[in-house]
Amino acid sequence: MTFGSPPPRPSPARPRRRGALAPTLVVLGVLVVAVLILAQVWTEVLWYQQLGFGNVIRTEWGTRAVLFVLGFLVMGGAVWWSLNFGYRSRPVYAPSTQEQANLDQYREAIEPLRRLVMIVGPAVLGLFAGAAASQQWQTIQLWMHGGSVGKIDPQYGIDLGFYLFTLPGLRFVVSFLMAVVVLSGIGALATQYLYGGLRVGGQRGGAPRTTRAARIQLSVIAALLMLLIAASYWLDRFSILTKTGRKFAGASFTDVNAVIPSKAILAGIAIFVAVMFIVAAVRGNWRLPAIGVGLMVVAAVAVGGVYPAVVQRFQVQPNQQDAESEFIQRNIEATLEAYDLEDVEITEYDAEVTAEAGALRADADTTASIRLLDPQIVSPSFKQLEQIRAFYDFPDSLSVDRYEIDGESRDTVIAVRELSLEGLDAQQRNWTNDTTVYTHGFGVVAAFGNTTAGRGAPAFWEGGIPSQGQMGEYEPRIYFSPKAPLYSIVGAPEGTRAWELDYPADDSEGAVNSTFPTQDVSAGPSIGNPLTKLLYALKFGSEQILFSDRVTSESQILYDRDPRDRVQKVAPYLTLDGRAYPAVVDGRVKWIVDGYTTSDQYPYSEPRSLDDATTDSLTETSETIQALQPKTANYIRNSVKATVDAYDGSVTLYAWDAEDPILKAWDSVFPSTIEPMSEIKGSLMSHLRYPEDLFKVQRALLARYHVTDAGQFFSGNDFWANPNDPTSSVAVPQPPYYLTLRMPDQDEASFSLMSSFIPTGTNARNVLTGYLAVDAEAGNEDGKPAADYGKMRLLELPRDSTVPGPGQVNNNFVADPEVSNELNILGRGDSQVVRGNLLTLPMGGGLLYVQPVYVQARSGTTFPLLQRVLVAFGEDIGFASTLDGALDQVFGGNSGADAGDAGTDPDAGGTPTGEPTAEPSAEPTPGPTDGPTVAPTDPGAETGTEATARADLDRALQQASQAISDSQSALSRNDFAAYGEAQQRLDAAVQAALEAEARLGS
Repeated sequence: MTFGSPPPRPSPARPRRRGALAPTLVVLGVLVVAVLILAQVWTEVLWYQQLGFGNVIRTEWGTRAVLFVLGFLVMGGAVWWSLNFGYRSRPVYAPSTQEQANLDQYREAIEPLRRLVMIVGPAVLGLFAGAAASQQWQTIQLWMHGGSVGKIDPQYGIDLGFYLFTLPGLRFVVSFLMAVVVLSGIGALATQYLYGGLRVGGQRGGAPRTTRAARIQLSVIAALLMLLIAASYWLDRFSILTKTGRKFAGASFTDVNAVIPSKAILAGIAIFVAVMFIVAAVRGNWRLPAIGVGLMVVAAVAVGGVYPAVVQRFQVQPNQQDAESEFIQRNIEATLEAYDLEDVEITEYDAEVTAEAGALRADADTTASIRLLDPQIVSPSFKQLEQIRAFYDFPDSLSVDRYEIDGESRDTVIAVRELSLEGLDAQQRNWTNDTTVYTHGFGVVAAFGNTTAGRGAPAFWEGGIPSQGQMGEYEPRIYFSPKAPLYSIVGAPEGTRAWELDYPADDSEGAVNSTFPTQDVSAGPSIGNPLTKLLYALKFGSEQILFSDRVTSESQILYDRDPRDRVQKVAPYLTLDGRAYPAVVDGRVKWIVDGYTTSDQYPYSEPRSLDDATTDSLTETSETIQALQPKTANYIRNSVKATVDAYDGSVTLYAWDAEDPILKAWDSVFPSTIEPMSEIKGSLMSHLRYPEDLFKVQRALLARYHVTDAGQFFSGNDFWANPNDPTSSVAVPQPPYYLTLRMPDQDEASFSLMSSFIPTGTNARNVLTGYLAVDAEAGNEDGKPAADYGKMRLLELPRDSTVPGPGQVNNNFVADPEVSNELNILGRGDSQVVRGNLLTLPMGGGLLYVQPVYVQARSGTTFPLLQRVLVAFGEDIGFASTLDGALDQVFGGNSGADAGDAGTDPDAGGTPTGEPTAEPSAEPTPGPTDGPTVAPTDPGAETGTEATARADLDRALQQASQAISDSQSALSRNDFAAYGEAQQRLDAAVQAALEAEARLGS
C-alpha cells in the first residue's frame, strides 16, 4: 500500500450457513415416530384383513376419526372464535379506572404470547374433546343404524328403539355441546374482562358494565346454554324411566306425577330465560335475564325439589303400596322381558324329606348320569396322567360337554392339551425355541363324567399322544388357545426340514416335527417381505424377526391367540362369556364363545352389575374363568355364538338371536360379518350349550322377580338368594352346574344347567326355597335348535320348607360321626381330602345332594383321586365308595335306581370303586410298603385293650397314608396293577382304622 492511498475496502461478510444437522434430526425423528405408529396401526390392519374382518377395523377407526375431527373442530373452533371475538371487539381505549389500571400489567405480560395462547389453548381443548367424542363411536353407530323394537314403553307409548338407540345419542350431543358452550363462555368472560369489554366494578360501585360487542357475545352464549339446559331437562323426562329407585327401577308415582311435569316446566322456563338473554343483547338491559335466571333457580328448588318431596311425603308414603303398585308391575314386566324371563315355567314342588326304598326307580336315567368328576378339581389328575411333557398344560378348570359314544350321549369332562412355555427349562428358553419350535399344543383329552377308572382316576375315553380313543380322526395341533405364546412364526419353504415340534418320540429322531402348511392355510399375516418384518420386529420388540433365517417368504406370524380376545376384536360390541370351551367338530378343535348384546337403557327394567352377578367361587379361584366385564346393564341377550378354530384361528360369528334389535343394528353397522343360524352344522349344534354367565345373571334376577305380584313384591317377604358355595373358603355364591337330569315335568333326562335358592337375609335359615334348571342342549346332529333349548323350569318349595340347603347339608356331612371319622382317617398324615362340587338334583320326590370326595397327597406329586361319594336326602346321609352304595344307605339298601355300579368303569381297566377283591381282615397283613408298628405314647395311662387299639389305629393310618402315596405313584407310571394292589391295601387300612376307632370309643 502506498502512502496516501485509500484504505482497502473490507470484503463483504459471508452469510452464515445454517447447519443441516438440526433439520436432519427433525426429519429422522418424524420418520421414527411414523414407523413406530405404523408398526402398531398397519399390523392391526394386516391382522383384520387376514381374518376376513377388515371392514370392522375400517368402520371403527373411520367412525372414531370422524368423531374426533368433529369434536376437535366444534370445541376448538368455538373456543377460538370466543377468544378472538373477545379480543377483536375490545375497546380501543381501555377505561381509565383503577380496575383497568391493575389489569394493565397482566395485558402486558400476556401480549407476547397472546397469539400462541389463542391457537394452542383451543387446540388442546379440541384434542381432549375429539378424544372424548371418539369414545362414543358405538353410541353414534347405534343411533344411526338402530330401528324400532316393536314394543312401546308404558308411560309415553314410544317404541323402545328410541330409548335403546336414539336417546343415548341425543344425550351425548347435548352434553357435548353444553361443555363446548360453557368453555366458550369462560373464554369470552376472561377475554372481555381482561381487555375492558366487561367491567365488574361499575361507576360508583354499580352493576357490571359491558360494551355492546361484549353484551352481544355473552348474551348469545348464555342463550345457547339455556337452550341446551332446556333440552337436557326435556330428555330427563325420558331418562327417568331407566333410573334406579330404592325398591324398584323406573319412574315411580312421584316421578310420573311430580318429577316429569316439573322437568317440562323447567325446560319451558329455560327457553324463556334464553329469550330474555336475546332481548338483553338487543336492548342492552341485563335486568330481564337476571330476573329470568333467578326465576329458574327458584323454580328448580320449588318445582324440581320441594314439590316432588311434598308429593312423596304426604301422598305416596301414607299409601305407598297402593300408590306404587302400577309402577312396580311395570318394573316386573319390563325386567322379565329385558332378561328373557317371561316364559319361566314355575311349579309348586312339595319336596319329600324322608327317603323311601325304591324311590329312585323313576329316576334311573338321572342316577346313571350323575357327574362324579368335578371339572374344577380333577385338572391336576389330567396333568399328571395326560400332560405327557411339562411344556403341555391343561386349564385349572375343565369343561363339561356331551358326546355320543356307542350310540349313547355321555356327559364328558374335556380339556385341550395346550402349549405353555412356562413349562420349559431355563436352558431351553431362547427366541428360536419360543417362537419357531414350540408353536402349538397337541390334542384333546376327554373323560367320562359319571364313571372312574383305576379306582378313582378319570376314565379317559380320548387321550395320549398321538391321540387315541373314540373321538375319531381330527386335527390335533392347537395353535390358538388361552395359554398360547404371545406370538409364533410358522411355516417353512418346501424341502426344508420341519422344525415345529409336535411331540417327543422314542425313535432315533427323538421328536415328531411338522410344518404349518402356509401355502394352503392362512392362520396369520404373512411376514415374508422386509417391511413387514421391520414392523413386526418393532411391534414385539424382537430384532430376531429381522435377522432369523427361519423367517422366510413362506412364514406367517400368529398373535392375539386367546379365543376370547380374537372374538372381542372382531365383534367389539359384544360382552363375552367368561369361559371359552372346546369341542371337536368335523375333524377340528373349535373354541366356542358366547357373546351377549347388552344395554342399560331399557325402560323400567332392573339394572344389574354384570361382574357382581357373575362372580362365584369359580371366578374367585380360577385363572381361566372370568366374571363378565364391569358394567351395569338392564337388558341382555345371548345373541351370538362364536367359534374360533384352534388350528387356523378363523373366527365365525353366528346370529343365535336374530330378533335381538341390538344385534340387528350391529349387523347393519358391520354387514356380512355375522352368519345366520341356518349355517350352523349339526356337528357344531350338538356342542352348543346354554351359557353360564347369562344363567348367572338370570338367576340373580329371579331371586326377586319370581315374585310377579306387585303387592307381594313391595313387601319383599319372599325374596331369595343364591347360596354360598360351602366348599369354598370365599363367601361367594355357589356356581351353576351342568348336569344331565330330569325335572319332575320331563319325560326323560336332558343336559341342563342348574342352581338353587335359599331365603335372603343375614339370619335366614339355609333351607331350599327354589330350584332352577334350564335346558342347556342347543340341538343335535340334525342341525336344528332343540325345541326346549333355553326353557327354564323353576321348582318353588313350600314357604315352610325343611329341605336342607347346601350350607345345612355341608354341616350335616361334617357333623356326622362316621363321615367325620373316615374323612379324618383319609386326611391324616401326608394325605389331603378334597371335597368336590355339591350337586343338587330333583330325585325321589325330593332333592338329592351328591358330592364326590377326592384324596390326594399333601406335597410332591399331587393329584386328586375319587375315593368316596357323599349323598344326602333330607336329613339322611350316605357315605360309600360308590354312588350306588351311598344311595343304598340313604334309601334303605334298595334305591331302585337300577343303574349298575355308578361311579365305576369296568372297561377302563380298574376294579369297581370301594369293592375290594378280597374281604379285608380286621388286622391287615403287612405288605412290603407297610409302615412300622407304633407303640402307644403313654401305655401306663391306658388299659391293655386301649393301648392295643391305639397302636392298631396308628399303624392303620400309616398304612393308609403309604397306600395313597403308592397309588398316586403307580398312576403316574401308568402301572395299573400296582395301583390296584395299593388300593386294596388302602381299603383294608381304612377298615382297620375304623374298627380300631370303634374299640377306642367303646
